[in-house]
Amino acid sequence: MSSLSQRIGEALGIPFARLREAGGQHGVRHLTGTLADGRDVFVKAGASPDGESAAAFAAEANGLRWLAGADGGPPVPQVIGVSAEFLVIELIGPQENPPPGAARRFGADLARLHAAGAPAFGAPWPGYIASLPLDNTPLDSTPLDSTPPDSARANREEPDWAAWYAERRLLPYLRRARDQRALPAAEARQVEAVIARIGELAGPPEKPSRIHGDLWSGNVLWSAGRGWPIDPAAHGGHRETDLAMLALFGAPDLAEILRGYTETVPLAEGWRARVPLHQLHPLLVHVCLFGLGYAPQLNSAARAALAGRQG
Repeated sequence: MSSLSQRIGEALGIPFARLREAGGQHGVRHLTGTLADGRDVFVKAGASPDGESAAAFAAEANGLRWLAGADGGPPVPQVIGVSAEFLVIELIGPQENPPPGAARRFGADLARLHAAGAPAFGAPWPGYIASLPLDNTPLDSTPLDSTPPDSARANREEPDWAAWYAERRLLPYLRRARDQRALPAAEARQVEAVIARIGELAGPPEKPSRIHGDLWSGNVLWSAGRGWPIDPAAHGGHRETDLAMLALFGAPDLAEILRGYTETVPLAEGWRARVPLHQLHPLLVHVCLFGLGYAPQLNSAARAALAGRQG
């Protein structure tokens, strides 16, 4: 521990007054500590500086900084330092149950975060979700073997979210689940059917929103009357994705979150019927990470998405 605290302190240019273990997840150590200047921090440390955790730390730092740049969005932990070996962020606390009004305020904050927008679907950095790589590359509708004249380039359609979601979120994890033999053929065929109809199931076109990307209930901390999103897989995406993630594992006071959101920025008609569509990616991630136990829930979401109804 002393060598780790010394290395991080030297990299930050300020020593630790205290650093202690706080658990871990996905092969990453979690620690809490206090810097010599009195700031309380949360530390993630990888097993080795050349491992996958290095890319994950960079992705999380990029995401936190990008989310923090949205005017009126929810508060996010400040990034204090990041390297191939560690990520140091502001420690949020003390934790509390959402007090009255906090959930509604978080919904309004989230709406403003999404409204800050993004240049494209995707992000300019490689992403991670849990311990899995996340391809954030925007789609290019121009064929690789041709370059259109300026007039054609100016008038061509940009790739929409539906195509991007299928190519960058559903297909890679469907392939991974199959390769790991973690998904029965029947469930895989249901996801394939969704992908085949993705254009008609995705709803009206929307511009890229600035989204958290992994906003399940455990990634929202409640402190000082505010909801603080943590552990982002941030990218330019569809705003309904964050709301569907909140619903997936039962965020507290979800109805109030949605009330605050829609009072600030209305949602497109039919958004409730599209919740299962947006839940397919995180469920595929869970199949890849944890196996067959999530296959029935994935199958149910795929069937609901195809039927155009809320799961």
